[in-house]
Amino acid sequence: MAREAADYRALIATWDRLERRARDLVELEQLDADDPELHRQVDEERAAIEKELRTHELDLLFTDPYANHNAVVTISVGQGGIEAQDWVEMLMRMYLKWAERRGFETEMVDESRGEEAGYKSVTFIVRGPRAYGLLRSEHGVHRLVRISPFDQNHRRHTSFALVEVMPELESTDESAVVINPQDLRIDTYRSTGAGGQHVNKTDSAIRITHLPTGIVVTCQNERSQLQNRETAMRILRARLWEIEEARRAEEHARLKGEHIPTGWGSQIRSYVLHPYTLVKDHRTGHEETSPASVLDGNIDGFIEAYLKWKLGNEEN
Repeated sequence: MAREAADYRALIATWDRLERRARDLVELEQLDADDPELHRQVDEERAAIEKELRTHELDLLFTDPYANHNAVVTISVGQGGIEAQDWVEMLMRMYLKWAERRGFETEMVDESRGEEAGYKSVTFIVRGPRAYGLLRSEHGVHRLVRISPFDQNHRRHTSFALVEVMPELESTDESAVVINPQDLRIDTYRSTGAGGQHVNKTDSAIRITHLPTGIVVTCQNERSQLQNRETAMRILRARLWEIEEARRAEEHARLKGEHIPTGWGSQIRSYVLHPYTLVKDHRTGHEETSPASVLDGNIDGFIEAYLKWKLGNEEN
């Protein structure tokens, strides 16, 4: 609550300052008709204000109360076999590159490697200002079309992966998700991932099953069983929160007479590497013609388009 209040105060101060600069600029414009030097200063100030406005305009698009939370990202393999497992790894790299460019921290929580390549699933946390508010645009099915590097006949393959993005709930948010300890089955097992000599010698990995929903959360990347358990509980809270939010969204859509597509067939974005090159978001219509750049983490165009699209839908 204190951090949220501080964020709001800083936001109000920013817009108050910009408003004062704009008012001063209007007054200067009325005086610069016969003064070339003043005219130049007015042009420079106008350009500076416009640049700062563009920088802060996205602030108005973060309407979600959890927007400033860290993001829990899970990528799961869909249809496509080895191709799809490789696609999971490509998406993971894309988001980690994006986070690195923004100066965000990332923490790998759990990973299940494929037998031959890529991953069956990965879960990681992205920590930074408005991490969830930005990454929630990525929630959904992502489709890849390319010539398979695993096909000796060089045929074109289509692969699918599911990206789930949830806010990492803080201690002040715990009332939003109530978990009955009796609803949990907690198992320990031996870690199989990286972690030095400690890993593979003790049963430090944790698997938590939420019996009412069947949700299973695993964590094995921390060095102690206690740390893995705490992290797994955070992920479970995020997943249960997501289920409740989805239920509310469906009820809201039902009351408005809307249809919310679900399932693997309702991909949100397609990445086409062959026979042409294009990345297209099917919700917003935003397109990029350089998949290589997008897969290298340049996804801000898609994020901004989604935020504006989302705000427009909420206002209707």
